[in-house]
Amino acid sequence: MPNDQNKPMTQKLYESVPSSRPTAKFLTATTLSATLLFLSGLALTWTVIALIMATPVMVLFSPVLVPSAIVIFLVITGFLFSGGCGVAAITALSWIYNYVQGKHPLGADKIDYARDMLASMTRGVTEKAKEYGQYVKYKAREVAQGERS
Repeated sequence: MPNDQNKPMTQKLYESVPSSRPTAKFLTATTLSATLLFLSGLALTWTVIALIMATPVMVLFSPVLVPSAIVIFLVITGFLFSGGCGVAAITALSWIYNYVQGKHPLGADKIDYARDMLASMTRGVTEKAKEYGQYVKYKAREVAQGERS
């Protein structure tokens, strides 16, 4: 370690002073925060003043504004719902087209797995139905032979 006594006093002072970067960051953040807080208060003040001034006008025109706002809301909701259904239909048709063409769209493996599971279940039910049909046929013959005797 070098000897500190050989260094000039100004160099020792310079090395012992902390960096000015954290101080600059703090001052910048404080200034920005204060400015934004002031603007927020100003916006809140003007909003309250505008609300106070607009309240009598809103009360006078409310028999017209409220129903028109409801109608506008319903119209916009209807258009958005209609558009959403149209997009969903186009997406579904596109997916089906790609699936039929063999392009293997997203989720096709789940559809194939479900189809295979249903086919295997159907085979089992079909076999059980055939067995039950043969059993009923056998019992019907027994009953028919019992009545003849």
